[in-house]
Amino acid sequence: MKSESPEENNITQNNGRETLKTANDLRENMSEWTDSIVGDRMTVDREFNDRVTASEFSNQEWGLIMTATELDIENADNPETARLIADTENLSQIMPELDTVQSQMSQMGGSPRDTGGGSGGGVVESIKGVLGLGSNDNGSDEERLEAAERLAQAYADELQSHLEAAGKWKQVRVAYQE
Repeated sequence: MKSESPEENNITQNNGRETLKTANDLRENMSEWTDSIVGDRMTVDREFNDRVTASEFSNQEWGLIMTATELDIENADNPETARLIADTENLSQIMPELDTVQSQMSQMGGSPRDTGGGSGGGVVESIKGVLGLGSNDNGSDEERLEAAERLAQAYADELQSHLEAAGKWKQVRVAYQE
């Protein structure tokens, strides 16, 4: 059996004719490897919950972050350097929704992240915020984006460690390449 080049991996044989695989075909292959680790992800989700609780994100915000994050395997063909990575390219698109969730939580009596001891602001800070004189929202959004990216990658690292400990990492890498 001959070895296939990356270009040949995207070509199928159909009655002697070569046909380029569609994007949908490629997505199906990608979903097969992620489908194979659903149970492992559930286990890691439970174990990782303490990290989420200790972070600046609520469980609802974390759910949005993970919905926008795709898991990918970097260097899947090399057992020594293969790494599960969190592709957070789409996170910036959901940041406004994270702000909405945080705002809704504040309106319902405060965020679970409130520590109760700081100078939360009150009326004067609220007025400053409305006038754009309060905290720098752009910096805050960028900091939250970076925190979300770090937490998502920490999750990917934890999942890879779990897969390695369970003896499934090689199988997952191979499935990813198919």
